[in-house]
Amino acid sequence: MGITYEDIARVNGEIKTIDIKGKEYAEVPQRVTAFRKLFPNGSLTSEIVYCENGMVIVKATACDEDGRILATGHAYEKEGSTFINKTSFIENCETSAWGRCLSALNLGSDTSMASAEEVLNAQKQQKKMSEDELKAELKQLLMETESDTTAFLAWCTKSFQREIKAVDEMFEPELKEAIKTVKRKEKK
Repeated sequence: MGITYEDIARVNGEIKTIDIKGKEYAEVPQRVTAFRKLFPNGSLTSEIVYCENGMVIVKATACDEDGRILATGHAYEKEGSTFINKTSFIENCETSAWGRCLSALNLGSDTSMASAEEVLNAQKQQKKMSEDELKAELKQLLMETESDTTAFLAWCTKSFQREIKAVDEMFEPELKEAIKTVKRKEKK
């Protein structure tokens, strides 16, 4: 006997989700667990479709116990685009592809095809863009105020209690605080 919609609804009811800005998202491991409950002898495979110049595309395939393809999913990642992608962009891409593949089977996708990991990654990318903008603003302020960069970085190291050798090494809260400080000194 094949899998019914009721079977899928049952395992979906067991999936734990994460609330991100008022919407529920399933994590990939939850989707994999649901797949294993429905297809204990099924398989999840992945294939690197493209991997050049720090970019990777992975295709994931879910098959039943007889090897019939049930669904596929693709994902794209760029090396270094997030903290995790600095060392594990291929693995991260594979996980995303599995999430999309299982979502195509309607596992954990009642509210969204995207997994919790994908949504959080997109939010981090948006935050990274704002960090880049803050870094550019701070560099511009330092140049406009003709600040001594070496002295400024020494102040940052002392203030943030970690060694900072360049503005590009600073995190968002540090950048915001440093910009406020430079602007205060400029007003004096």
